[in-house]
Amino acid sequence: MDETLAEFIKRTILKIPMTEMMTVLKAWDFLSEKQLQTVNFRQRKEPLVHDLVLLCEEKRASVHDAALLDIIYTQFHRHQKVWDVFQMSKEPGEDIDLFDMEQFKSSFVKILRRALKNVTVSFRDAEENSVWIRIAWGTQYRKPNQYKPVYVVYYSQTPYVFTSCCQLKSNIPLLGQALTVASNHHKIVKMDLRSRYLDSLKAIVFKQYNQNFETHNTAMPLQERTLELDIHMDSRIIHENRIEKERVQRVTQEAFGNYPQPRLEFAQYKLETKFKSDFNGDILAERKEPLRCLIKFSSPHLLEALKALAPAGIADAPLSPLLTCIPNKGMNYFKIRDK
Repeated sequence: MDETLAEFIKRTILKIPMTEMMTVLKAWDFLSEKQLQTVNFRQRKEPLVHDLVLLCEEKRASVHDAALLDIIYTQFHRHQKVWDVFQMSKEPGEDIDLFDMEQFKSSFVKILRRALKNVTVSFRDAEENSVWIRIAWGTQYRKPNQYKPVYVVYYSQTPYVFTSCCQLKSNIPLLGQALTVASNHHKIVKMDLRSRYLDSLKAIVFKQYNQNFETHNTAMPLQERTLELDIHMDSRIIHENRIEKERVQRVTQEAFGNYPQPRLEFAQYKLETKFKSDFNGDILAERKEPLRCLIKFSSPHLLEALKALAPAGIADAPLSPLLTCIPNKGMNYFKIRDK
């Protein structure tokens, strides 16, 4: 094992929190249980990492072994990445082929290496017939950069692909070509949907957020829930518009449902409109270029924050469809233009 690979393994292990170290190493399944028992996991992290790297050298770890460890770490810390969503499609009337995961992997690698000699591709099968793909890009003259990979999560026999943001934009068309050909699709487009929360993106595109995220008791009648909330209200309040409150709760439930929302951090709206005025000769009215405006809503949990606006009295109910349609449309980037 050369110094470059040893350094790569060292840096990867250093990223792993001590509380997760044993769990990640066991999931990696490269070092045996007997080898791990020889290591003192109570020592400081630097000497612990040194001991683990020595064991990897003894077992002659390869780049793909190290890449697999990096995939496992990323699976544990997927929220550290920003994920984009791509949607693939077939030709109209095209038959649905039987899917073979091993054939998909082989075809994917062949397409990439046909166009780019220096590239490292690693796979790890995951739950729900999905596969995690790690791609370290190189160039025709440089070896793959193992510290700036792109991660791809593909659910077999679905048109959706999730990718971490790729710093080398020039490689995105090649990645799209490899995905479409290997999965027997015809076309791939980037959706206007992005988040750090991969599970929420998956729930949105697969329309699973009203099942998988269900934790509330929806069988309780609205009036009972209203009364339950009133118990905790300040007794000094002598008047309340109960009918209006029930209307706001009903409208909010119709818009968002009675279940936890998928987690997104922002929604962005780009507005392009011509200035309209009743006054002749207005300078802005004569302007040919449209007025452009960018509005961005941000929150650690945007959809739950929007859901709480009307019940809290901060906004009128119902909210604008541009705010409530985010999960149904599968978008958090919007472009608004004049009709």
